[in-house]
Amino acid sequence: MTGATRTGVFAVLRSTPAPVRYLLGGVLVNQLGAFVQTFLILYLTFRGTSVGFAGVCLAAYSVGAIFGAMLGGELTHRFGGRATIVTAMTCAAPLVASIPLVRGTPWALVTAVALSGLAIQAYRPAAAVLLAEYMPEEHKVMGFSMMRIALNIGAAVAPLIAAVVIQVNWDLLFWLDGMTAALWALLAFVLLPKGSNTPHESKADAPPALSARAVYGTMIRDTRFLCYLVAGLFGMMIYAGWVAVLPLNIVDAGYPVGLYSTVLVISSVVLITCELKITTYIVRIPKNLAGLFGNLVSALGFALYGLIAQHQFFVIAGALLAVSGLMIHGPSTASHPATFPVELRSRYIATKETLSGVAATIGPVLGLFLWSEFGGPGFWGFCAVLSVIAGSMHIYGLKQPPVVEKVAEPEPEVVGERP
Repeated sequence: MTGATRTGVFAVLRSTPAPVRYLLGGVLVNQLGAFVQTFLILYLTFRGTSVGFAGVCLAAYSVGAIFGAMLGGELTHRFGGRATIVTAMTCAAPLVASIPLVRGTPWALVTAVALSGLAIQAYRPAAAVLLAEYMPEEHKVMGFSMMRIALNIGAAVAPLIAAVVIQVNWDLLFWLDGMTAALWALLAFVLLPKGSNTPHESKADAPPALSARAVYGTMIRDTRFLCYLVAGLFGMMIYAGWVAVLPLNIVDAGYPVGLYSTVLVISSVVLITCELKITTYIVRIPKNLAGLFGNLVSALGFALYGLIAQHQFFVIAGALLAVSGLMIHGPSTASHPATFPVELRSRYIATKETLSGVAATIGPVLGLFLWSEFGGPGFWGFCAVLSVIAGSMHIYGLKQPPVVEKVAEPEPEVVGERP
């Protein structure tokens, strides 16, 4: 066991570099105003838009987010994390704020929403790359756990802010969202360092500039990383389907809607208060075992969800186990692409974020279909089995990344000299 694995939560927080603190603060600020994806359908239907067209707009946001992740990875590779965050958030601010202004024009609304998804998602790979650069190697998993907590705090507080804002004016939701995006751009421009923290003694020591074709060619040949990506795809599909089906299953079982709110509050409190402490123990074991154990614990939680109709106890118990599984494997799986060499890192992170966006789009549709066809036990059984499969794939997929060998330059041939 290394000294890093014995370090407590507060010691890690005190030793966190200032750029990482600024980065996490900016992520939190932006998440506090992240209302588009959560409230778009409610807003549009409240303003008189049909449910079908509101669904089209939400789909447009998801498609934009998928392409935004790839764009963000490419921009980060070429221009750096700070420049990408500033650019993406500067573009996101007016796009999001314009949604109330263009809602009367269908094509303009769909365009604004799709571009908002693209711009908002583009900053995520850049933030992950900066976190990987500035967080000490021994605390990198903890750093990604901190980012998850910042996102979860924002996700927990944002609906409370929205509940107050919509009492005044629904349009304020998107104007406030635009303001937080602009503030994040300003914070990134002022506080985040301009250069890279990756140490190189000279230009000769810097990693070679690899083309996108070379990077993705390396990725396709890396069967471990491909296995990791598929496992992550399954995991996000489960999560997105879980969020969509659980409230319907609770109401269908005859329980009050307030039970779902209770589950959300308990899950958020447990995640925010316990994940960092749990991570201090998880970093002591190999990442692939953390990936396996976390998914197995979540699978047990999904199995309990299948008994929801029997007693509401199974709702709370299932939620606690499912969230505990996320806390066990989440930091390790989230940080894995950041462990790759610098010349690969941004595009590897972007690929992971892109597939997460695809899974987040597919998951609710697939989940609702399975629930309507096979009922709660059938859907939750599917989630449990898929979670076990994902955890098993992590055994192979979460091994340490291979060392990328540098290609030696051929020595120049001297004319007239014999071997």
